[in-house]
Amino acid sequence: MVGIIMGSDSDLPIMQDAIDVLESMDIQIEVDIVSAHRTPEKLFDYSKNAHTRGIKVIIAGAGGAAHLPGMVASMSPLPVIGVPVKSRNSIDGWDSVLSILQMPGGVPVATVALDGAKNAGILAAQIIGASDKCVLDKIITYKEGLKLKVEKASERVRK
Repeated sequence: MVGIIMGSDSDLPIMQDAIDVLESMDIQIEVDIVSAHRTPEKLFDYSKNAHTRGIKVIIAGAGGAAHLPGMVASMSPLPVIGVPVKSRNSIDGWDSVLSILQMPGGVPVATVALDGAKNAGILAAQIIGASDKCVLDKIITYKEGLKLKVEKASERVRK
């Protein structure tokens, strides 16, 4: 249901957070490397056909110039969530953030924080949960768990 793509295998340690979140909610994923600059034909094919394979949301992570999420969004009818990755060729990650965030009108990319793949996974689950009660229930349980974690921490530190 969720396609997770990245520009390079060096992005996998960051993107693993999205994979882990979605797997913990039993959401089917498809993971691949699709480089906007080195495999443009694969990018075009993936973008134009992901919805025909049952993908509902695409999470695209990229560093440096980070064209992958925007290019996918320009060709796909699906919601795209961009994950800016602070890579070794990145300018403190800002180039990636701005490349993904500053999309022209008509080509939206939901953009999470730098290296924020966990939030991308949660957002993808929420999008799916809007029409899938089972996933929605898992999101509700997840958020309740966040609340309980804070309450327990509060009890430990309160004086």
